[in-house]
Amino acid sequence: MTARHRVVALTPQQWITMNWYPQAPTEVRWHMHILSKTSELPDPLEPYLRVDRTRIEHECWVVGHMVAGIDGTAAVHGKVGPLSTGPDQSLFRRMRRIADIVMVGAETVRREGYGVIRLDEEARAARTACGRPQTPPVAIVSRSLDLDWTARVFTDAPTHARTQLITCAASDPDRRAQAAEVADVIIAGDDQVDPAEAFAALAARGHGVVLCEGGPTWLGEIVAADRLDELCLSISPVIGGDPLPVCVNPAGAGIADFELLGTGVEDSTLFLRYEKKAGERGD
Repeated sequence: MTARHRVVALTPQQWITMNWYPQAPTEVRWHMHILSKTSELPDPLEPYLRVDRTRIEHECWVVGHMVAGIDGTAAVHGKVGPLSTGPDQSLFRRMRRIADIVMVGAETVRREGYGVIRLDEEARAARTACGRPQTPPVAIVSRSLDLDWTARVFTDAPTHARTQLITCAASDPDRRAQAAEVADVIIAGDDQVDPAEAFAALAARGHGVVLCEGGPTWLGEIVAADRLDELCLSISPVIGGDPLPVCVNPAGAGIADFELLGTGVEDSTLFLRYEKKAGERGD
């Protein structure tokens, strides 16, 4: 990504106070902040590298990284690629540096043609310096196990980052046997993949930071299970596409509250970083 990426800052001089007067005599005062561009960031990844992800509440720290259009759509003709701008694609690839493992749903693997994770020399050296493998493995979540076992995400995986396949006990045993020939198979849940069990299994393998790259259905399951700690959301300057939101919540799911902690913009792509509200963590 070029140095045109700018962080949006909040400064007290730019605050605006808005008063809302309801019918009741009690005055409610809202405070709105104007976001303005500041100086250019030398490295757009730097704010994300500064985040403390050791504050683990459950099994591990789970980061969702998604892109959406202005209207909230998460795909165009079934794929996310047409939504992603150049700045988003660059940050998306580089964000994998923070991960112990990159998690993705099977449908996203099939549609997007996922391969193994590749990082540049600087990122590999930085990971090696802090005792981590040069690249993180991919973890695919699938109940059906309807996958191409000759795909690059399996055949190109290095020995230090063998692909993980997370499924449930109800999955087809013959397909599990096929999967075991090209990946490490993890059983998490009985009739469907259980997020808490999946993350517990990954944590037991030493994966403290899980970067989830979708899709929307699996992200919804994670949120419903109260396992999403951080969401990095890119807003692409387009309207249109499929009627598919960034997060597809399962029936009966409650509301999860998040706090906006980081903003950035390059060209017209907006970058938002949220964390689960402190009160929601039981602090």
